[in-house]
Amino acid sequence: MTTSTGDAVRGALTGAIGSERVRDAEEGDTVGGVRPRWVASVATTEQAASAMSAAAEHGLRVVPRGSGSKIDWGAPPEAVDLVLDLSQAGGVLEHAAGDLVLHARAGTPLDEVRRVAADAGQQLSIDQPLPTATVGGVIATGTTGPGRHLYGAVRDLLIGITVVRPDGVVTISGGKVVKNVAGYDLGKLYTGSHGTLGVITEAIFRLHPVAEQHRWISVTLDEPAAAGEAVRVVRSSQAMPTAVELERAGTTGPITVCAQIEGRPGATHQRALELSEVLGSAVGVTGEVLDTAPEWWGEYPFDGDTGLRLGVEPSAVAALLTGAQQAAQRRGVTLRTRGSVGLGLVHAAIPEEVPPATVAELVGELRAAAAEHHGYGVVLRAPRAVLASVDPWGPIPAGVLTLMRRTKDQFDPEHRLSPGRFVGGIR
Repeated sequence: MTTSTGDAVRGALTGAIGSERVRDAEEGDTVGGVRPRWVASVATTEQAASAMSAAAEHGLRVVPRGSGSKIDWGAPPEAVDLVLDLSQAGGVLEHAAGDLVLHARAGTPLDEVRRVAADAGQQLSIDQPLPTATVGGVIATGTTGPGRHLYGAVRDLLIGITVVRPDGVVTISGGKVVKNVAGYDLGKLYTGSHGTLGVITEAIFRLHPVAEQHRWISVTLDEPAAAGEAVRVVRSSQAMPTAVELERAGTTGPITVCAQIEGRPGATHQRALELSEVLGSAVGVTGEVLDTAPEWWGEYPFDGDTGLRLGVEPSAVAALLTGAQQAAQRRGVTLRTRGSVGLGLVHAAIPEEVPPATVAELVGELRAAAAEHHGYGVVLRAPRAVLASVDPWGPIPAGVLTLMRRTKDQFDPEHRLSPGRFVGGIR
């Protein structure tokens, strides 16, 4: 590895992928407030490999980017020389409908994948509220939505992945069949790694048939304890819910718990009616059966705010909601919550106008409330002023952090991929 002049670096990148694919970075290319010097746009795995090889030759620190919908998630990078833009690396390469398998480039918008699968009566069961989210970005951040309750997380749906290593070497893990057990399942390692181990360029997913009918059973309650009981009843019911979500618009006030069930026409609606009656008997409020999902279904409660993901065991959801309510009330902060409570996951939003010091205190209390039930709290995204005083990842057990550092050393020994963005400031 060598450190070179700007002209030499630009010349190397241009020689690798063409002058039309290399430009000087602009203000809109910043990553967590850190502005890179160059942006290289690639459309294929081969171009990504060539660009990464040139970056390695000149010691460039690189951050991969898809559509940029979650580029502000995680910690700010220690430094960035080059943003590797994969937004042009799109397209579904293969859809083997008979095998329920789909192969797409990393820059493919998830909405495009959904459309291709839907034409065959199939679905990629990754719910993503951000309309421009791409395949690679979803894998890199490990984000899913309500469908995870039945179909599993991104790592469970990913059966093959193509990744460019920091030195430009292309690696492939998995394959085009669901029952593939050859070699290490590196897709699980790259999922949620935030671009710190390699550049994801292609992915192969398992699909599922689209159910003929869906129904949603919604019940609105006044207190966290009642909401927790509703979650328990739904999860243990014989209605076999495919998702269980919660929404609360403020620190206090009504809490809506909504379950989704799916299946054959007629039978699905009957199961929904039965679940509604069971809920009514358990919590004293009859559930409403809906033909369409609520407007808030599968959406994050945050946008420009500080957004958190809190996780506990599903049985501790009521305690988490109570602890969050009390912590927000003590500081006079409006806290919006929404999430997949059937899995014990809750997203929370702290308004961006709340002073950073207050946000830091509140985040600390929310993490403590989750930790009481063997849970965790992660700041997904936040204004720069907040990130200056809050570690987005929170405390990590020493043994886990050591293992993660060793993994980083193995996959990126020169520490050039997204340095400082991940857990524990791993660089």
